[in-house]
Amino acid sequence: MTTLVLLHGWGMTPAVFDEIGARLRGVCDVHALPLPGYCGTPSVSPYTVQGIAQSIAARASARCVVAGWSLGGQVALEWARQAPAQVEALVLIGSTPSFVAREGWPHAVEPRVLQGFADAMAANRGSTLNRFASLQAQGDAAMKAAALRLRAALCDESDASTQTLCDGLNVLLDTDLRATPGQIEQQALVIHGEHDRLVPFAAGEHLARTLKRGTLAKIAGAAHAPFATQPDAVVRALEAFLA
Repeated sequence: MTTLVLLHGWGMTPAVFDEIGARLRGVCDVHALPLPGYCGTPSVSPYTVQGIAQSIAARASARCVVAGWSLGGQVALEWARQAPAQVEALVLIGSTPSFVAREGWPHAVEPRVLQGFADAMAANRGSTLNRFASLQAQGDAAMKAAALRLRAALCDESDASTQTLCDGLNVLLDTDLRATPGQIEQQALVIHGEHDRLVPFAAGEHLARTLKRGTLAKIAGAAHAPFATQPDAVVRALEAFLA
C-alpha cells in the first residue's frame, strides 16, 4: 500500500488533515507528520525550508508520496528535490515557490502583510493566529466554515512555541524556490483553490507549468485551504493521482 505523508502549514497542527486523512485511509497508509518544533518534535537550527525538509525526511518512510499544504508544500517541494529516491510523487496544495512578491514574481502578497503577522506575534499570539486563519479563508464560497475549521486546528502553546511560529514566519518571508520546480523529476499534482487570496491561483498555475510532470486540479469556490470546505473534490483528485 502506498504511504502518503501529509505536511501541514504554518500555525496549524496535523489535525487540519483529519477529515481527508480518514477518507484516504482506505486507499493508502496515511501519516500526517508535524513540522519541526510542532507537537513535541525537536526544532531545527537554522529554521529554513531546507532544514525542515531534512528533519521530516529522517522521520518518514523510505519511500512515500508527499502532500504538502501551504508552508508544508514548500517543504514537500524541497524534500522532493533533496531526496528523489525517497519521495516517489509530490502533491502541492495551496502552495507557491514564494509567499511574498518579488521582482518578477507578482503572484503573492506584499512582504508587509506577513511582516505584520511577525510583528504582532509577541504582542498577541492568539489574535494573530486567528487573523491568519481568517486570511486563509478569505474568498472561499464557505468562508465562515473554512475559518472555523482552520481555527479548530490552530496550535496552542503546548503544540508550538512562539519562537517556532516566529521562525516559521521568517521562512515564509525568506523562501524563494522559483528555480526548484524545474529540478523535480517526480510526477506531481498541484491542487489549488480558484479564490485563494493568500496564494493566488496564478502561483498554482505556475507550479503546474514549471514542474516537469505537473498537473493542475483547480478546486472551484475554494480559497487557501480547499480541503476544509471542498473535501470531496480534494479527495477525488488525490485518489485519482494515487491510482
